[in-house]
Amino acid sequence: MKFELDYKIKTMNKNNINKNLLLTIAIATIALLSCNEVKRTPGTVYMPDMAYSRAIESYTDLTYLKDQGIHFDAKPVAGTIARGKEMPFPYAIDKPGDTTNYNASKLVPNPIDSLVGRDIAEAERLYLVNCGICHGAKLDGNGPLYKDGNGPYAAKPATLVGDAKYENMPAGQMFYSVAYGKNLMGSYASQLSKRQRWMIIKYIKNKQKK
Repeated sequence: MKFELDYKIKTMNKNNINKNLLLTIAIATIALLSCNEVKRTPGTVYMPDMAYSRAIESYTDLTYLKDQGIHFDAKPVAGTIARGKEMPFPYAIDKPGDTTNYNASKLVPNPIDSLVGRDIAEAERLYLVNCGICHGAKLDGNGPLYKDGNGPYAAKPATLVGDAKYENMPAGQMFYSVAYGKNLMGSYASQLSKRQRWMIIKYIKNKQKK
């Protein structure tokens, strides 16, 4: 009885050893074959669009595209607006002596309904930096350049608060004036973005209501 038990144990141990040996040999064979640099088959690509992307890398020289008949100028498609950008102003600057677009601009509403949070302080800062020097911190037309007629600017700038002409002026016409310039005031298009111009106009309109 004891002999049979010992025989079974030895047989089991031998089988386990054989299995472990075969497993070790199989793993070693797979490892050796996987390290072989010779690729006899390219394998199967299930998603070629992702494996071989045709996307163009940033800052890549694109002059070669013209040789392939592809005329790529990196400009937005006509009629499209970049994400995060304001809608373009629908009216161009009038020709000298013409006021058609200036008059039509009164119908353009301010896309900014209200100034909240940091925009309140930012709109005031933008006004003081760009407009206050002429129109004054109190919007009374008495900025440092005029200074009650004692400043370097002889003509009194527009009184934005207290003058019915400007208090009744639509936001769109104000934007036209800021974007293209009006009378003695030059254009501020290079100093202020579209959103910043609308913010200043909203700031002025809020002051006119008080």
